[in-house]
Amino acid sequence: TAEVQTETILYRGKDFTFQFCELEEQEEPKLKWLDENSSEDKRAEWASKVGTERILLMIDKANKKNPKGATVSSDNWTTLPATLRYQIAAVILQVETQVKENFTIG
Repeated sequence: TAEVQTETILYRGKDFTFQFCELEEQEEPKLKWLDENSSEDKRAEWASKVGTERILLMIDKANKKNPKGATVSSDNWTTLPATLRYQIAAVILQVETQVKENFTIG
């Protein structure tokens, strides 16, 4: 969780590099749970909000540890093109999935 991870994606024919860190449990976003009777649209909106909040926390954590490597932050996230934000989020989530799949206890 302390290691700054750097990834590079191809965006509009150019390399775009960004960084992030895994979160510790206490760093996870604290958002109120939805009512179990919420509509599918409300649940999707909530999941998107939680996902974005989590990704921004991971990026900002890395930026604090390595300010010189900061290219994305919670301050400029909404100014990035949506396609770039989706690519960044997909890479971070893919890395997390790979870590979880390779992590075993025992």
